[in-house]
Amino acid sequence: MTQSDFLPIILGSDENAYGNARLIHEAYHIKPLLLCTRLLFPTMHSQLFQLVQIDRFDHDEVFPGALLSVLEKHAAPNKKIIVIPCSDYYASLLTRHYAKFKGLIANHFVSEELLDTFDTKDKFYKLCETHGLDYPKTIVCGPHERESALEGMEFDFPIVVKPENSNAYDYLHSDFEGKKKVFFFHSKDEYLKMINSMNKSDYHGKLIIQEFIPGGDDAMRVINSYSDEHGKVKLMCLGQPVLEEYAPKTLGNYAAIISRTDMELYQKIKTFLEEIGYVGFSNIDMKYDSRTGKYMMFEINPRMGRSSLFVRAAGLNMLSTLIDDVVYGKEQDCKFSDQTGLWTNVPKSVLQKYVTDPTLSKEINSLFKQKKVLRSLWYPKDINLKRIITIARYNNGHIKNFKEFYFEKK
Repeated sequence: MTQSDFLPIILGSDENAYGNARLIHEAYHIKPLLLCTRLLFPTMHSQLFQLVQIDRFDHDEVFPGALLSVLEKHAAPNKKIIVIPCSDYYASLLTRHYAKFKGLIANHFVSEELLDTFDTKDKFYKLCETHGLDYPKTIVCGPHERESALEGMEFDFPIVVKPENSNAYDYLHSDFEGKKKVFFFHSKDEYLKMINSMNKSDYHGKLIIQEFIPGGDDAMRVINSYSDEHGKVKLMCLGQPVLEEYAPKTLGNYAAIISRTDMELYQKIKTFLEEIGYVGFSNIDMKYDSRTGKYMMFEINPRMGRSSLFVRAAGLNMLSTLIDDVVYGKEQDCKFSDQTGLWTNVPKSVLQKYVTDPTLSKEINSLFKQKKVLRSLWYPKDINLKRIITIARYNNGHIKNFKEFYFEKK
């Protein structure tokens, strides 16, 4: 590893982890440590990191001791260690055990109290009300209320149903027929069929039942931001998803995003984040409601998202902002993205087939012609034969998944 003033440690091995390793390599030409239980497709055969595999690393009883051991091993005078979680459960583990790592990690994370607010949707929507943010009509039901939850529902079908935290460990590791990250139902019978299956599983968490906000994937919006340890926002980038994923395990994840600019929305979300004392990276999902002209808040993820490279497509490097802050102590005003670029996690052929809005299709083709496109896993400085084969298999999997699972949401 090249000597430097800091050591990045990435937790996870998915698209998000690869994207962060890529950002570090682009800006600093060093290899971070990548800690995970096993390598997933996106990070296979990559030369961008030093791999540290730890059995059951994502388990609560293993994580704090294992990470502490790594931190102590690499601690050195005049070298700061930053830790980058790439999933909600790693972000949660870091927050809950942060006191054990005091003095060893240079960057900061949201408080456990605030994290609980984000993970608990009824608390989160009360927070939105307090700060003047809109959100969809919602029912939150416990495991014993699932069958009766639709009684007295104050909105119509279709409805959207999801676990309170689809990335939580207990949902990720549950198993039942028809399991998805997000469900769309057009009738009560469809809903009850899924509930009957879920009730036989080990998932005992809450469910979120929401009105469906009209509009397709391109009505979604996402804002990624970074806030320093004092809660001051230092970077914001708005994106318009043009396509989401449809395979059951990844349904609702963004497949492609075009970066946008909206200073009014930036200022509104910036004020919200600073009022609640938010610290670190945030990934905020919302949807534009054409009926009211309002943005409806869905959730805040306390980490960089798997689609966060859309910020790089807009010309900004989120990790450089973090490192400038916590490693080099640079004073900086908030940067608002004002460039247009396309990030895609799927092949161009998928975008051409499934992005049906003529205006967006034309814009996507134009961005390809202008070479303003960033692909998650295709990084010219990290290419070898095995990786090329891996990426080809990954892309082919996307083509098959869209062919099998795509449906019209509007």
